[in-house]
Amino acid sequence: MQWRPTIGSNPVITLTTDFGVGDPYVGMMKAVILSIAPDVRIVDLTHGIRSHDVTEAALVIGSSYAYFPGGAIHVVVVDPGVGSRRRPLLVATEHAYFVAPDNGVLSEIYAASTRVACLELTAARFFRHPVSNTFHGRDVFAPVAAWLSRGVEPEQFGSLVDDRVTLRLPEVRISGRDGLAGTVLRVDKFGNLITNLRAENYRERLQAGKFVLSIGGHQVDRLCRSYRESEGPEPFVIWGSLGLLEISCNQASASKRLEAGVHDGFELRFE
Repeated sequence: MQWRPTIGSNPVITLTTDFGVGDPYVGMMKAVILSIAPDVRIVDLTHGIRSHDVTEAALVIGSSYAYFPGGAIHVVVVDPGVGSRRRPLLVATEHAYFVAPDNGVLSEIYAASTRVACLELTAARFFRHPVSNTFHGRDVFAPVAAWLSRGVEPEQFGSLVDDRVTLRLPEVRISGRDGLAGTVLRVDKFGNLITNLRAENYRERLQAGKFVLSIGGHQVDRLCRSYRESEGPEPFVIWGSLGLLEISCNQASASKRLEAGVHDGFELRFE
């Protein structure tokens, strides 16, 4: 690699997993990292990804990594194919490093980057041994991230590959003469339904006139600028912090109220 992001003297490693916090798995990964790089700063991005939901993890890391300093190392472990022939990867972009399985979890990173280099992790001397068939987060991804933060050159971890796996997040579709069909990508802790409508594509159109959003037999026809702007219990839509349209309720769960969740479709019609 003739180019690479600079890690710097105060390296940051972030962790994104579907492990939750009730088991010791996250702590084990941190223990492995700190045993190799005791001075590294570890940031828990989230461990609340839905189990095995690679698409949700792709959305979360894709919308979060840019807030960290350049040269940060992002470990993403949502890995339903662990122990199979899927490849472990070290990915470098112009902004950061990513250590993750080659299952599409970095698809949003690939799409947002002008430079991408992917290396298959094959140098077993940087792994923790014995390598478990069920916990590459601890035995492969965590130690590789730690050694990278210590200054090991990326090329020492493996060989470049150019056939990485990518996922396509559900696309917004045209529906009828003047409508759109979208998909709920994620439900956050507050019950907000985060959709695949991006602000840069649809903000002006949604604000320009009346609309009706239909989901699960319910209809929503109000756009708010803040959660507090809606004082009653009725659901509304709002442009959320991820730059995506959210279906929300003020101090209540829109997911429960509308009986809707991840992968559910909705229709948006403009009047």
